Amino acid sequence: MRPIPFKSLLLVTAALTGLTLVDAARADDATQLEEILVVANRYQATDAQMQATNSVSILSTEDLEHTAVHNVAEALGLLPGVTVVNTGQSFFGGIDGASRGEGMFTAVRGLNSEYNVNMINGVTVAQGMPYSRGVQLSLLPPSGLQTIALNKTSTADMDGDAIGGTIDFRTPTAFDFKDDVHASLGLSGRMESRARDYDKDGLGGGANGDVAWTFGRDHQFGVYVSAFYDKRNYTNSEMAGSMAARNDGGWSYALTSDAAGKLNPAGTDPLSNLVQTGLNVGVSNGSTERYGGNLSLDWRPDDSLSAYFRASYAYAETVQNSTFSQIVSTNKSRVLQPSGLYALSIDKFRTSVWYETNPEEADLATFQLGGDKTVGAWTISPQLFYSFGNNDRPDHIEASARNDQFSSADRFNYGGGTSMGYQNNFPMPLLTPEMANALNNAGTALWARRAGQLTSQYSGQDKGGAKLDVQYDAGNDSALRAVKVGAKYIDSKRTVTNRDWTNAYFSDATGSRQTWDSLGIAKGVYDDVFPGKYSWSIPKVDHDRMLELFYKYQTPGSFDSCGSNRSFTDNMNCNTQKGTEAVTSAYSMATLQFGDLEVIPGLRFEHTAISNTFWQLPAWDDTKTAEQNTGSWGKSHTTYNEVLPSLFANWRPDGDSVYRAAVWTSYTRPAFVQLAGGARYDLSDDGVTTITMGNPDLKPIRATNVDLGGEWSNDHGGHAALGAYYKHLTNYLYENGSDGVNAALGGSGKTRTIQPRNGGDGDVYGIELSLRQKLVDLPSPFDGFGFGGNVTRQWTKVDLGNDTVGRNQRIQNAPDWLANLQLFYEKDGFSFDVIYSYTGSYVSVYNYLDQPGTWDDLWARPSKRLDLHAGYAMDNGLSLDLSVSNLLGDYTYWTHVGQHSLALSDVVDSGTTSLLTLRYSY
Repeated sequence: MRPIPFKSLLLVTAALTGLTLVDAARADDATQLEEILVVANRYQATDAQMQATNSVSILSTEDLEHTAVHNVAEALGLLPGVTVVNTGQSFFGGIDGASRGEGMFTAVRGLNSEYNVNMINGVTVAQGMPYSRGVQLSLLPPSGLQTIALNKTSTADMDGDAIGGTIDFRTPTAFDFKDDVHASLGLSGRMESRARDYDKDGLGGGANGDVAWTFGRDHQFGVYVSAFYDKRNYTNSEMAGSMAARNDGGWSYALTSDAAGKLNPAGTDPLSNLVQTGLNVGVSNGSTERYGGNLSLDWRPDDSLSAYFRASYAYAETVQNSTFSQIVSTNKSRVLQPSGLYALSIDKFRTSVWYETNPEEADLATFQLGGDKTVGAWTISPQLFYSFGNNDRPDHIEASARNDQFSSADRFNYGGGTSMGYQNNFPMPLLTPEMANALNNAGTALWARRAGQLTSQYSGQDKGGAKLDVQYDAGNDSALRAVKVGAKYIDSKRTVTNRDWTNAYFSDATGSRQTWDSLGIAKGVYDDVFPGKYSWSIPKVDHDRMLELFYKYQTPGSFDSCGSNRSFTDNMNCNTQKGTEAVTSAYSMATLQFGDLEVIPGLRFEHTAISNTFWQLPAWDDTKTAEQNTGSWGKSHTTYNEVLPSLFANWRPDGDSVYRAAVWTSYTRPAFVQLAGGARYDLSDDGVTTITMGNPDLKPIRATNVDLGGEWSNDHGGHAALGAYYKHLTNYLYENGSDGVNAALGGSGKTRTIQPRNGGDGDVYGIELSLRQKLVDLPSPFDGFGFGGNVTRQWTKVDLGNDTVGRNQRIQNAPDWLANLQLFYEKDGFSFDVIYSYTGSYVSVYNYLDQPGTWDDLWARPSKRLDLHAGYAMDNGLSLDLSVSNLLGDYTYWTHVGQHSLALSDVVDSGTTSLLTLRYSY
C-alpha cells in the first residue's frame, strides 16, 4: 500500500474493494487509468493482480462474455482454487438442487460458501439462506458485471469473517468508459440439449444493456444504468439410487452375519457388500427467470473530492417440478448359506410415482452512499450501506400414487434373490411383467395417495450500517509511507419461518379408488423416463390441477407444522426463528517501504452480539388440551470478540515480478439455526423424551492463515503465478442444513438432548499454478494463438468432533485436484476459446446412511467439462458470440455412497447449453 495519488486511489477503490494497486498508473493520464480499471480483458486483469497488495484472482468482462455459464458461481470456477457446487444442504440439497443443472455455490481453497464474504461494489451482501451463512450465487447472471475479484487473503481493512475468500462483484461507473457517452445492448438466445431429448424445446434467452454518460462542467457528473433479463427452460434426467437408499431403505448388504440383515460380516469391506434394492428415476423440468439492474451516480468536482451512490438489484424465480418413478423393496428376508452367513432375498415390491416441486423466489439488493475527500496528506472515506436478501420456498408440494395404497396384498411378488443388475455403473432393475406394466402405466395403474403435502418457507435478512476509513500518506522521505485506520458497524435482522399442511387420503380401502388419470393430475407421458438409460414412461403432471385439488381437500386439521395434535399457535410458530446480529469492528494498518520491499502490518478487532428468538415446544402432557400444551417464545444471546492480527510483505525487484508472503487470522460465525434452533420435545412409544435444541455457546471457527506466492509477466503476452497456502482451523463446523452439526447426545434415564457441538482442529494446505501465454512471436496469422490455465492441488484434514462422523476426515466439498486448461485465438476481431475443466472427487455429505464408521460418506465423482466459444467483433460496435458449455454432454452431477463404490449413486444428466449473443456498443 504505497502512497497513491488521490485520483488513482478513487478510481482503484471504485474498481476493486480490498485491492491496493502499487504504481497504479500515471495519475495525470485518465486514459491509462481507465485501461487498468475497466479490466475489460485478461491482460488488464493480470496487470491488476500483479499490482495488488494481497493475493487476488480477477475475472474480466471478456472472461464473463466468453462462456455459456448459467451464473457467476459457474464463472468463478474458471479461477484457481475454486470448487463449484451445484447443490446444498437445505431445501434444495442433494439431487433435488443438482437436477436444476447449474452451479449454486462456490468453495474457495477447500472451504464451503459460508466461509466466504460476498460483496457487490464493496458492500457485504445480505445472507437470505435459511440454514446457512452462504450466499446462493446462481441468483446473479454474468451480464451486468464489469469485474469479479476473488481476494484469497484479507488485509486488516477487510471484513475478518472470511476464512475462504472475499468475493467482490464489481459494476462500472460512468468514469470507467473512454467516451462521454456510452451505450450497449445485448440480445441472447439459449438452448439446453437435454430438454430436446424429452421433445421439449429447451429454449430461452435474454436481453441486457447499459447506458453511461458524463456531463456538467469538466464532466464532473457521471451516471451509469444497466438492466438485465433472462430466462432458461430446462428438462433434466435424474437417477436417484443414493436418495432411495437413504429415504426409502433402498439398500442392503448382500451378505450379513445376522438373520435380521443389519450386520456386515467381520473383515468384509462394507462397500463391496452393498446392494441397491430400490430406485428412483425421474424427470425434473422447470424454468428460471431473472431480472435486475445496477445504478451508479458519481460527482467528482475536482481531484480532492468524490461522492457516489450505487445500487444493485437481482431477482430470480425458479419453477422446478420433479416426477419420479419409484421401485421400493417392501419385504426383505435372509436365507442362511452353508458359509454361516445370510444372503439377501427380496420377496415383495411396490411401484409408485412421486411428484415434488422445488420452487424458489430469491432476491438480493445493495445500496451505498459514500465519498472520498483529500485534505493535504489525509484522505477521509465515509460510507453508508444497506442490503437485503431473501430465499423463499413458497408452495412446495409433494404427492404420490402407489400400487399398495390400500392393501399390502397389492404389492408385487418377486420371489427372492436380488433385484438389480448394473450396466455402465447404472443400476438396472430386474422387473417382473407386473412391475413393468405398473411403471409404464402409472397414471392408471397406481392409486392416488393423498391430496398433497404443502410447505411454505420464507427466509430473509436485512443488513445495514456505516463505515469510515482514514488514510494518511506520509510521503517518500522515510520508511513509513502510509497509515490507515477505520471503523465499521453492521446491524442485521433475519427471519426464517416454515409451515406445513398435510391433507388426508383421497380415499380409503372402503371407498372409491382414484388414480392420477381419473383425478386429472396426469396429462400425457414422457415416453422415456431417462432417455438412453431407462425406457419406461412416466406421467406428465398438471401442476395447476395438483394445487387445485390440494386446496379443495385442505381442512383446518391439515395444518401440522409440528404435529396435527398441536394448537394452531404452535403450528404457526414452531418453525419460526428471528435474530439480530450487530458487528462492530475497528482496524489500523501501516505501509512500510524498505527499497523494493513493502511491509504492511495490521490489526483488526471485531465484536459480535447475536440475539435469537425462537419457539419452544414443551413435552406433551396427555392430561391437558392442545391449547394448554402450547409453547412459548424463548431467547438466547451469543457474543464473540475476535482480535485479528495480520502481516503482509510484497517484494517487487522489477516491474515484471512480485513475490508475496502473508500471515493473517480470520474466523467464521456459526449459522443462526445452529445457535438457536428452538427447543423441541418428542416423546417416544417407550417413554423416552428427546429434546432437540440449538447451542448459543457454539464457538466461531477460527483460522490462522499463511500465504506465499509469486507472479511474473513478460512483454510478449505472458503471465504466470505460483502460490502456496496453509490454514489451521479450530472449532470446526461443517454444513449440515437444518440438522445440528456434530449433534451430541446428552441427558440420562428417560430424557436425552440433541445439541450441535463444535468439532476439533483441521488443516488445509495447497498449491496453485496459473499461466497464460499468447504466442505473439509466431508469424501472422498464427500470432493470435495462445494457451493458459490453472491447476490446484490441495490437502484437507479435520476432526469433526465424534467417532460417528469421523475424527480424521476430508473437509466437505474440497477436491484434491482442480484444473482449467485453455487454448485460445484472438486477432483482428476474431476470438476462439476451448476450455477444459476438471474437478476431482470430494466428500459431499458425512455419514449419509447413518452407519457406524465413515465408510458411508457421500462422495462426488470427478467431473469434467469441455466448453467452446467463438466470436467476432466488428469495427462498427457489433459483436457476435457463440458459446457451448459441456460440449461432450458429461454428467453434471454424480454422487455415490463410499469413496470407492458406485453401487448407490445419484446422477443428473442436463446435457449441453448453447448461448448465442449479439451485442452493439456505442
